[in-house]
Amino acid sequence: MTEKIAVIGAGSWGTANARLLALKGYRVGLWARESEVVESILSEGRNIYYLTDLDLPRPAVEPTGDLEEAVGGAGVVVLAAPSHVLRTVVSKLRDFLTPQQAIVSLAKGVEQGSLKRMTEVLTEELPSKLHSRLAVLSGPNHAEEVGKEIPSATVVAAFEPVVGRLLQGVFMTPYFRVYTNPDVIGVELGGATKNVIAIGAGVSDGLGFGDNTKASLITRGLAEMTRLGVRLGAEPLTFAGLSGIGDLIATCTSSHSRNRAVGEQLAKGMTIDDIAAATKMIAEGVRTAPAVRALAERMGVEVPITVQVTEVLAGRKDAREAVTSLMSRGATDELEEIAVLTDGREFRQASS
Repeated sequence: MTEKIAVIGAGSWGTANARLLALKGYRVGLWARESEVVESILSEGRNIYYLTDLDLPRPAVEPTGDLEEAVGGAGVVVLAAPSHVLRTVVSKLRDFLTPQQAIVSLAKGVEQGSLKRMTEVLTEELPSKLHSRLAVLSGPNHAEEVGKEIPSATVVAAFEPVVGRLLQGVFMTPYFRVYTNPDVIGVELGGATKNVIAIGAGVSDGLGFGDNTKASLITRGLAEMTRLGVRLGAEPLTFAGLSGIGDLIATCTSSHSRNRAVGEQLAKGMTIDDIAAATKMIAEGVRTAPAVRALAERMGVEVPITVQVTEVLAGRKDAREAVTSLMSRGATDELEEIAVLTDGREFRQASS
């Protein structure tokens, strides 16, 4: 068992993971960008900004603002920085990493501009000798619940099976069940794209629509997530698992979901600038939505829910107009979705 683990990023999910790992008996080097967070954990055993009611085991959790100190001696490096800053953080971190360390990303997003998944960003920023040590962890995992030891499950996808099994053992607890899946592309895309659909679910809630609307949106959202994923090389069954439908359900329905909350606020007339000014953590889906739309357009895949979400986010449509646009699309067949395989993959596009 690894003696020390580094957690890079002390937001909600980084904080929850630091606690989980410390309670398992690991020393946890927790890197925080804000000096106030470091000081509050040292003095009070709590994060002053995120999950403020959560006690962090001391001295097992070792907060620091120094990246080299955080990762020094660690067998596993957990990247808990948000997707839009991951490249910057890793570019500062890479000189301190070694080929023996396993590196797992918790970020759920697609990078704006490059339209890269997070492991693609990592392979660009890290030396090639580290590429086989990369993995991603994703699933229906609200930090607020994992931090309180509420039973949850997740998925680890790694390029090398031995790394996946290592991380499965590292994170597994009686309340946090970890599965492995070799489909890195599918696991990553599920985590990124469900955030966009969840904004749409929040719009539905904000407009006062009911269960029929929410269920329809989740189901058709899953269809467009899967279409895009398969087109990019993912396994379709991954989207029927924890990192697909599991995470989608949690994010579209939970009161903990920042993405759902953004949609609800948009439907009630707030702008993205209003929402950003009122919260310390902007939802991942806000930045990911236009990137997913651009990626889908590049690949020739229809993602109508994502398109309407981006229109509302950009202020080009109000929420009711976006719903009307979705409901008035041309008729189609539900099962005319994805034709898979003979000796390769064939893709047959359909509408949501």
